[in-house]
Amino acid sequence: MKKIGIIDVGGGTRGIFGAGVLDYLIDNDIEIPYCVGISAGSGNMARYISKDKKSSYIFYTKYAFTKEYMSWRNYFVTGNFVNLNYIYGTLSNEGAEYPLNYEKLKKSKQELIVVATQAEDGKPKYFTKKDMKKNDYRICACSSCLPVLCEPYYYEDHYYYDGAVSDPIPVEKCFKDGCEKVIVILTRPIDFIKDDGKKYLFYGKIRKKFPEFTKALEKRCDTYNNKVQEIKDKYVKNNKVLFIAPESTKGMKTLSKDKSVFDKLYHEGYEKAKLIKDFIK
Repeated sequence: MKKIGIIDVGGGTRGIFGAGVLDYLIDNDIEIPYCVGISAGSGNMARYISKDKKSSYIFYTKYAFTKEYMSWRNYFVTGNFVNLNYIYGTLSNEGAEYPLNYEKLKKSKQELIVVATQAEDGKPKYFTKKDMKKNDYRICACSSCLPVLCEPYYYEDHYYYDGAVSDPIPVEKCFKDGCEKVIVILTRPIDFIKDDGKKYLFYGKIRKKFPEFTKALEKRCDTYNNKVQEIKDKYVKNNKVLFIAPESTKGMKTLSKDKSVFDKLYHEGYEKAKLIKDFIK
């Protein structure tokens, strides 16, 4: 196969759409060589490479409903609405109900890139499979750390936040690293325009400690919107990039909990993934 890239942009619990796409690839023995995961997409991508079919689906439809996974109780006790150590530690380590098959991931020839944002300077950090060890999947926690709702995630002497803040759709990274074509899994419709409303009013605490990151955070919606348009204009028209996106979010926000909608998004992702076969020929 040509060097093809695939990006899962994440999106909290809407990431179940991406889980459907990746499960289709597993079912059809399609191994995309260069795999990029951002935020919740990082966990999806790790389980795709390790061929853990349906395990991401179970994470969303079973564990996302528990207070240990995400809750206001967590927030008021620890400062973290989403318990990243629970998700990428307790639930993913050896001996858990659905542990990540690390040995398969390690042996796979597929590359894994996990995108996080450095809190100190607001720039992207691209972790690789080499940064991941058995029972140590903290790079996914770094990538998934939601500003405001979570404290910055400390890892290897640095603090990190959600990778979507600095590089929400890293197609340029894929092409720079040798990809000829790139598949982009979105969890919102292609024509969706992001608007953070007045969320910047809650950035005071972050601004005081990480002013450079806050600049990136305040521009994150424009960064995303401009990147989608740039990709359309520059790459989609000449068949270099394929967007796989839902027709609608079905009312789901980043941390929504609605199992019936989860199922719809998962199956829509699975069906939309059928476009990939022709794209990668």
